[in-house]
Amino acid sequence: MTTLIILVVLVVFAFWAIGMYNGLVMARNAFKNAFAQIDVQLTRRHDLIPNLVETAKGYIKHERETLEAVIEARNMAVTAQKAAAGNPGDPVAMQQLSGAENALTATMGRLFALAEAYPDLKANQNMMQLSEELTTTENKVAFARQAYNDSVMGYNNKREVFPSSIVANMFAFAAAALLEIDDPAKREVPQVKFT
Repeated sequence: MTTLIILVVLVVFAFWAIGMYNGLVMARNAFKNAFAQIDVQLTRRHDLIPNLVETAKGYIKHERETLEAVIEARNMAVTAQKAAAGNPGDPVAMQQLSGAENALTATMGRLFALAEAYPDLKANQNMMQLSEELTTTENKVAFARQAYNDSVMGYNNKREVFPSSIVANMFAFAAAALLEIDDPAKREVPQVKFT
């Protein structure tokens, strides 16, 4: 009888541990999928930028520094995005991605501010269309980042609360990092005004 009770307790414990483990795996996969959505939008953003720069080049030839800064910031953001996509949730990768995207947003803001000084560029149909697409993409990035951060919070909560924290520690489920923008001033999408 005692053996049967011990066996039942062990079976119940095994099912409990398996359930906790599977829940942690599903939560981890959810935040990785959420990052994949950010990855899609960032790729779109990064793909639009060279077209925007090419459109601007014809009008602002003597503003080469700004154009080169935008391309350099874009290339750094692409590199950081690839590193983060290889390990979503990694604190170092998320911090590098956040920093690179902040730098890109700042240089894009300079480009748009510069474009304001060139009426022909502001009126250019390609520039207006690319600016609109970039603004739409920025909104999609913000939405995807929120979904990712929500998924990370759910995963981190699941791995930290008792009793699933026991299983998380046994199987080394690491904490995932949020994708944050450090400076609130950099949270604003560059404003484009064609008047």
